[in-house]
Amino acid sequence: MRSKLTSEPAVVLHGVGHGFVRDQWLFEGLSATFPRGTITGVSGPSGSGKSTLLSIIAGWEKPRRGRVVVARGTTIRWVFQNPFGVPRRTALDHVALALLARGLGRAAATAEAAALLADFGLAGSADSTFSALSGGEAQRLMLARAVAGHPDLILVDEPTAQLDRANAATVNSVLAALAARGSAVVVASHDAETLAACDAVVDLSARAATAQGEAAHAHP
Repeated sequence: MRSKLTSEPAVVLHGVGHGFVRDQWLFEGLSATFPRGTITGVSGPSGSGKSTLLSIIAGWEKPRRGRVVVARGTTIRWVFQNPFGVPRRTALDHVALALLARGLGRAAATAEAAALLADFGLAGSADSTFSALSGGEAQRLMLARAVAGHPDLILVDEPTAQLDRANAATVNSVLAALAARGSAVVVASHDAETLAACDAVVDLSARAATAQGEAAHAHP
Protein backbone atom coordinates (compact mmCIF):
# COMPACT_ATOMS: atom_id res chain seq x y z
CA MET A 1 0.00 0.00 0.00
CA ARG A 2 1.47 3.35 -1.02
CA SER A 3 0.33 6.42 0.90
CA LYS A 4 0.71 10.19 0.62
CA LEU A 5 -1.52 11.45 3.40
CA THR A 6 -2.27 10.50 6.96
CA SER A 7 -5.26 11.44 9.08
CA GLU A 8 -7.62 9.96 11.64
CA PRO A 9 -8.57 6.46 10.42
CA ALA A 10 -12.20 5.53 9.80
CA VAL A 11 -11.36 1.83 9.35
CA VAL A 12 -8.28 -0.29 10.02
CA LEU A 13 -7.76 -3.84 8.69
CA HIS A 14 -5.53 -6.25 10.62
CA GLY A 15 -4.35 -9.33 8.71
CA VAL A 16 -7.62 -9.75 6.84
CA GLY A 17 -8.08 -12.76 4.60
CA HIS A 18 -11.12 -14.05 2.76
CA GLY A 19 -12.21 -16.70 0.28
CA PHE A 20 -15.31 -18.71 -0.48
CA VAL A 21 -13.68 -22.12 -1.05
CA ARG A 22 -11.69 -24.05 1.56
CA ASP A 23 -7.92 -23.57 1.20
CA GLN A 24 -8.46 -21.01 -1.56
CA TRP A 25 -8.15 -17.30 -0.83
CA LEU A 26 -9.09 -14.18 -2.72
CA PHE A 27 -6.61 -12.31 -0.53
CA GLU A 28 -4.86 -12.96 2.76
CA GLY A 29 -2.76 -11.09 5.32
CA LEU A 30 -4.17 -7.72 4.31
CA SER A 31 -3.47 -4.87 6.74
CA ALA A 32 -4.46 -1.34 5.74
CA THR A 33 -5.63 1.96 7.20
CA PHE A 34 -8.32 4.14 5.59
CA PRO A 35 -7.90 7.71 6.90
CA ARG A 36 -10.54 10.41 6.75
CA GLY A 37 -9.88 13.04 4.13
CA THR A 38 -8.15 10.63 1.74
CA ILE A 39 -9.00 8.36 -1.18
CA THR A 40 -7.81 4.75 -1.13
CA GLY A 41 -8.02 2.70 -4.31
CA VAL A 42 -8.55 -1.06 -4.35
CA SER A 43 -7.09 -2.59 -7.49
CA GLY A 44 -6.95 -6.04 -9.03
CA PRO A 45 -8.40 -8.02 -11.95
CA SER A 46 -11.98 -9.23 -12.07
CA GLY A 47 -12.53 -11.91 -9.44
CA SER A 48 -9.72 -10.70 -7.18
CA GLY A 49 -12.15 -9.68 -4.43
CA LYS A 50 -12.47 -5.91 -4.80
CA SER A 51 -16.23 -5.81 -4.16
CA THR A 52 -15.84 -8.47 -1.46
CA LEU A 53 -13.34 -6.29 0.37
CA LEU A 54 -15.79 -3.38 0.25
CA SER A 55 -18.43 -5.68 1.76
CA ILE A 56 -16.02 -6.63 4.54
CA ILE A 57 -15.20 -2.99 5.27
CA ALA A 58 -18.93 -2.19 5.34
CA GLY A 59 -19.57 -5.03 7.79
CA TRP A 60 -21.78 -6.95 5.36
CA GLU A 61 -19.30 -9.80 5.08
CA LYS A 62 -17.22 -11.33 7.88
CA PRO A 63 -13.62 -12.11 6.91
CA ARG A 64 -12.37 -15.65 7.36
CA ARG A 65 -9.25 -14.30 9.00
CA GLY A 66 -8.18 -11.08 10.67
CA ARG A 67 -10.02 -8.14 12.21
CA VAL A 68 -11.78 -5.05 10.91
CA VAL A 69 -11.79 -2.11 13.35
CA VAL A 70 -14.28 0.63 12.53
CA ALA A 71 -14.00 3.89 14.48
CA ARG A 72 -16.84 4.41 16.94
CA GLY A 73 -19.79 6.26 15.41
CA THR A 74 -18.56 5.89 11.81
CA THR A 75 -21.34 6.30 9.25
CA ILE A 76 -20.97 4.47 5.95
CA ARG A 77 -22.49 4.98 2.51
CA TRP A 78 -22.03 2.72 -0.50
CA VAL A 79 -22.20 3.88 -4.14
CA PHE A 80 -22.73 0.86 -6.37
CA GLN A 81 -21.29 0.27 -9.83
CA ASN A 82 -24.66 0.63 -11.56
CA PRO A 83 -26.46 3.86 -10.57
CA PHE A 84 -30.01 3.25 -9.43
CA GLY A 85 -32.80 5.69 -8.74
CA VAL A 86 -36.49 6.34 -9.21
CA PRO A 87 -37.00 6.93 -12.97
CA ARG A 88 -39.58 9.75 -12.65
CA ARG A 89 -38.02 11.48 -9.63
CA THR A 90 -35.86 14.53 -10.30
CA ALA A 91 -32.17 14.73 -9.52
CA LEU A 92 -32.91 17.43 -6.95
CA ASP A 93 -35.42 15.23 -5.14
CA HIS A 94 -32.99 12.28 -4.98
CA VAL A 95 -30.56 14.41 -2.97
CA ALA A 96 -33.18 16.37 -1.02
CA LEU A 97 -34.77 13.17 0.28
CA ALA A 98 -31.46 12.13 1.82
CA LEU A 99 -31.31 15.49 3.59
CA LEU A 100 -34.92 15.25 4.77
CA ALA A 101 -33.99 11.88 6.29
CA ARG A 102 -31.35 13.72 8.34
CA GLY A 103 -34.07 15.95 9.79
CA LEU A 104 -33.77 19.08 7.63
CA GLY A 105 -36.91 20.99 6.72
CA ARG A 106 -38.08 21.00 3.12
CA ALA A 107 -36.76 24.48 2.29
CA ALA A 108 -33.35 23.82 3.86
CA ALA A 109 -33.11 20.40 2.24
CA THR A 110 -33.94 21.81 -1.18
CA ALA A 111 -31.37 24.59 -0.84
CA GLU A 112 -28.60 22.26 0.32
CA ALA A 113 -29.49 19.70 -2.36
CA ALA A 114 -29.22 22.39 -5.04
CA ALA A 115 -25.81 23.42 -3.69
CA LEU A 116 -24.59 19.82 -3.70
CA LEU A 117 -25.76 19.29 -7.27
CA ALA A 118 -23.83 22.41 -8.28
CA ASP A 119 -20.72 21.07 -6.53
CA PHE A 120 -20.97 17.90 -8.61
CA GLY A 121 -21.60 19.69 -11.90
CA LEU A 122 -25.31 18.88 -11.98
CA ALA A 123 -26.90 22.29 -11.48
CA GLY A 124 -28.31 22.21 -14.99
CA SER A 125 -29.83 18.77 -14.42
CA ALA A 126 -31.57 19.49 -11.09
CA ASP A 127 -35.04 19.29 -12.62
CA SER A 128 -34.28 16.37 -14.92
CA THR A 129 -35.76 12.99 -14.06
CA PHE A 130 -33.39 10.16 -13.24
CA SER A 131 -34.35 8.35 -16.45
CA ALA A 132 -33.23 11.38 -18.49
CA LEU A 133 -29.72 11.53 -17.04
CA SER A 134 -26.65 10.27 -18.85
CA GLY A 135 -24.55 7.52 -17.27
CA GLY A 136 -22.00 10.02 -16.00
CA GLU A 137 -24.69 12.30 -14.58
CA ALA A 138 -26.40 9.40 -12.83
CA GLN A 139 -23.11 8.27 -11.26
CA ARG A 140 -22.37 11.80 -10.02
CA LEU A 141 -25.92 12.03 -8.66
CA MET A 142 -25.38 8.88 -6.61
CA LEU A 143 -22.17 10.38 -5.21
CA ALA A 144 -23.97 13.63 -4.36
CA ARG A 145 -26.71 11.67 -2.63
CA ALA A 146 -24.12 9.76 -0.62
CA VAL A 147 -22.49 13.01 0.50
CA ALA A 148 -25.87 14.37 1.59
CA GLY A 149 -25.83 11.88 4.44
CA HIS A 150 -22.52 13.37 5.73
CA PRO A 151 -20.89 9.92 5.98
CA ASP A 152 -17.49 9.31 7.55
CA LEU A 153 -16.75 6.55 5.03
CA ILE A 154 -17.86 6.28 1.39
CA LEU A 155 -17.39 3.00 -0.49
CA VAL A 156 -17.48 3.32 -4.28
CA ASP A 157 -17.56 0.26 -6.54
CA GLU A 158 -16.13 0.65 -10.09
CA PRO A 159 -17.47 4.20 -10.62
CA THR A 160 -16.00 4.64 -14.12
CA ALA A 161 -16.45 1.13 -15.51
CA GLN A 162 -19.22 2.12 -17.92
CA LEU A 163 -18.20 5.72 -18.66
CA ASP A 164 -16.29 7.38 -21.47
CA ARG A 165 -13.02 9.13 -20.60
CA ALA A 166 -14.55 12.60 -20.25
CA ASN A 167 -17.21 11.42 -17.80
CA ALA A 168 -14.67 9.22 -16.01
CA ALA A 169 -12.42 12.24 -15.47
CA THR A 170 -15.35 14.17 -14.01
CA VAL A 171 -16.17 11.34 -11.61
CA ASN A 172 -12.50 11.14 -10.55
CA SER A 173 -12.56 14.85 -9.68
CA VAL A 174 -15.77 14.29 -7.73
CA LEU A 175 -14.07 11.55 -5.67
CA ALA A 176 -11.37 14.05 -4.73
CA ALA A 177 -14.08 16.49 -3.66
CA LEU A 178 -15.62 13.83 -1.42
CA ALA A 179 -12.32 13.33 0.38
CA ALA A 180 -11.85 17.10 0.65
CA ARG A 181 -15.10 17.20 2.62
CA GLY A 182 -13.48 14.97 5.25
CA SER A 183 -14.80 11.54 4.34
CA ALA A 184 -12.62 8.47 3.97
CA VAL A 185 -13.22 7.32 0.38
CA VAL A 186 -12.48 3.74 -0.70
CA VAL A 187 -12.91 3.10 -4.41
CA ALA A 188 -12.67 -0.31 -6.09
CA SER A 189 -11.46 0.16 -9.64
CA HIS A 190 -9.43 -1.30 -12.49
CA ASP A 191 -9.14 2.15 -14.11
CA ALA A 192 -5.52 3.31 -14.12
CA GLU A 193 -6.47 6.99 -14.10
CA THR A 194 -8.83 6.55 -11.14
CA LEU A 195 -6.16 4.67 -9.20
CA ALA A 196 -3.52 7.28 -10.06
CA ALA A 197 -5.78 9.94 -8.52
CA CYS A 198 -5.91 8.07 -5.19
CA ASP A 199 -3.77 8.86 -2.15
CA ALA A 200 -3.12 5.15 -1.57
CA VAL A 201 -3.73 1.88 -3.43
CA VAL A 202 -4.33 -1.63 -2.07
CA ASP A 203 -3.38 -4.15 -4.78
CA LEU A 204 -5.38 -7.34 -4.30
CA SER A 205 -3.64 -9.12 -7.16
CA ALA A 206 -0.45 -9.06 -5.10
CA ARG A 207 -2.27 -10.28 -1.99
CA ALA A 208 -3.89 -13.11 -3.96
CA ALA A 209 -0.52 -14.23 -5.32
CA THR A 210 0.91 -14.26 -1.80
CA ALA A 211 -2.08 -16.15 -0.42
CA GLN A 212 -1.99 -18.79 -3.16
CA GLY A 213 1.72 -19.27 -2.68
CA GLU A 214 1.25 -19.79 1.06
CA ALA A 215 -1.58 -22.26 0.43
CA ALA A 216 0.54 -24.22 -2.05
CA HIS A 217 3.40 -24.34 0.45
CA ALA A 218 1.08 -25.55 3.21
CA HIS A 219 -0.62 -28.14 1.01
CA PRO A 220 1.87 -29.51 -1.53
